[in-house]
Amino acid sequence: MKIKLDYVENDSFLMPYKKEILNIVVQSEISKAMFTGSPKNKLMDEANGHLFYGIHLGEQNIVIREWAPNAKAIFLLCDASDWKQDEDFAFQSFGDGNWELTLSNNVLSHESNYKLWIEWEGGAGERIPAWATRVVQDEKSNLFSARFWNPDQKYKWKHKVPIKPITPLIYEAHVGMALEAGRVGTYSEFKKQILPKIASQGYNIVQLMAIQEHPYYGSFGYHVSSFFAPSSRFGTPDDLKALIDEAHRLGLLVVMDIIHSHAVKNEVEGLSCYDGSFHQFFHQGERGNHQAWDSRCFDYGKPQVLNFLLSNCKYWIQEFHFDGFRFDGVTSMMYLNHGLEQDFLCYDDYFSENLDIDGLVYLRLANTLIHEINPNAITIAEDMSGFPGLAVSVEQGGIGFDFRMAMGVPDYWIKIIKELEDENWNVGEMFYRCTDKRLDEKVVSYAESHDQALVGDQTLIFRLIGAEMYWNMHVGSKNLKISRGIALHKMIRMTTLATAGGAYLNFMGNEFGHPEWIDFPREGNNWSYHYARRQWSLVDDSNLRYQHLNSFDKAMIEMAQKNNLFLHEIKYIKANTYDQVLAFSRGDLFFIFNFNPNHSFPDYGFSVPDDKVRKIELTSDDIIYGGFGRLDLNMEYTPSYTEEGFLLKIYIPSRTLLVMRVLNK
Repeated sequence: MKIKLDYVENDSFLMPYKKEILNIVVQSEISKAMFTGSPKNKLMDEANGHLFYGIHLGEQNIVIREWAPNAKAIFLLCDASDWKQDEDFAFQSFGDGNWELTLSNNVLSHESNYKLWIEWEGGAGERIPAWATRVVQDEKSNLFSARFWNPDQKYKWKHKVPIKPITPLIYEAHVGMALEAGRVGTYSEFKKQILPKIASQGYNIVQLMAIQEHPYYGSFGYHVSSFFAPSSRFGTPDDLKALIDEAHRLGLLVVMDIIHSHAVKNEVEGLSCYDGSFHQFFHQGERGNHQAWDSRCFDYGKPQVLNFLLSNCKYWIQEFHFDGFRFDGVTSMMYLNHGLEQDFLCYDDYFSENLDIDGLVYLRLANTLIHEINPNAITIAEDMSGFPGLAVSVEQGGIGFDFRMAMGVPDYWIKIIKELEDENWNVGEMFYRCTDKRLDEKVVSYAESHDQALVGDQTLIFRLIGAEMYWNMHVGSKNLKISRGIALHKMIRMTTLATAGGAYLNFMGNEFGHPEWIDFPREGNNWSYHYARRQWSLVDDSNLRYQHLNSFDKAMIEMAQKNNLFLHEIKYIKANTYDQVLAFSRGDLFFIFNFNPNHSFPDYGFSVPDDKVRKIELTSDDIIYGGFGRLDLNMEYTPSYTEEGFLLKIYIPSRTLLVMRVLNK
């Protein structure tokens, strides 16, 4: 087997760790060969646990299979068994911890409830089947039950999957909190009301959070209990399929926020202590507990766990037509200490005894499988450590993600807003922080995601303006704090987008400066939905200034897509830290930012490579974007020749960005 490690060969600082990197690749190839039976076989042909385990309807009967190696007996609980341990509904063991029950196909009808009763040495209890594809919570008792999903008509897909975008522009969204009404939104409402907003705004990928079933709504979907069941609080499986189908019609790909980094501790609803043992799916002892997240940690070295998780990836792609995944909490999977309380300052911090080889092997296998099934699928890693090779293809010896989240970018914006006066913002450092990535990896750049808007934190616009937003966002209001916040909000977002290293992401509502954080119903807020929603009426109100931010975001996104911005290398960089002026070119576009809060510059000079005529294509100072209209958008700028080369002079107002285009002349 010939293994390519080009990204290692091209980085002299990585060469001392070539042995450790090669070990990850070799171990993943060994694991793949063991899983498939041969190094030549494909993972997609074997990752079929969901087609074997769980409940399956035949012409004459229903077959239910479970993997529970510590179980002594398993019974099906349902209406037909009177919810008791009836011997007629007892599973039979058939080796290797596998159990099977065959019933007449009229025992369970569409949407009928069922559970398992599992007995083990010294105990017993009700369980939601691990492979259940529909799980519903009873409104009165709050207890969860699996449901047999068997509609008379199977969902018929109507629309083709859009072409993978050259310029990925991602809209991160949560179905439940997408409505303005103070309640949980549904898949159907999201399809009808929110998808058109996303498409009209110019985004081409929707990233959906909280899809896998989770018992506590306030966990934001990150404490998963049923990995194969779409959350029923938003509607039925077919409702979710219809949402994805409609997204495809609108030209949007749909990426799922998938949680394979841990599982909820709940035992009745979840996988913890499923068969009476704590180590069936998870590591034994303390390694099986994630202290920071209060959850359970998968044992990625177990073949059965690999089968469960890999089959889960395949299931969501094939059954629901998801176009890819954002893998949450990848850092936790790669290190034995989960990356907690650790600064990754050098390569020694990556390739130490702290490395979790099993976790890395799983991630590499998952990426291999996903791209086998769909070569155009998108995979994104949420990693805060910066592990080298994470977003390098499997063929090149990497872990195989298409992108990694540029998690340092929003942290940087928060830091300077909180700690520095506007006069001290360093545009050179700003450019470095926004472009700091490995050359061989693509990143998803963002100014704020859901993380920056959770309760206890603040949205970017609220950090900039504060409580003034509640009283002075009227179009006729003259307020310096509002004007500053709106100007910087546009500049920060454009800086992030214009320097993006592969893709750009925005969280739902932040495109128009949604003022409030996200707080799910909980005991501490009297179970209120007041903050678990998005206030679309703010942007729809022509009397308020949110419309200006929304219009600018739309123009910014359109500009990036029309010019295939991320395909072009960033060139000619000018960062004058004294003037607080930053400029660079990307393709035919020339970006200029004046972050200076006090000074406008009437004839600021920029060296350009030629004498081609340029014109302003987009500026944050345009009145339609809430600016002051200080620039003539019809004016054409011709560089003059000097001894140092061509010089472009232009008026740049304070706290203003502008994008110039080379004219075809």
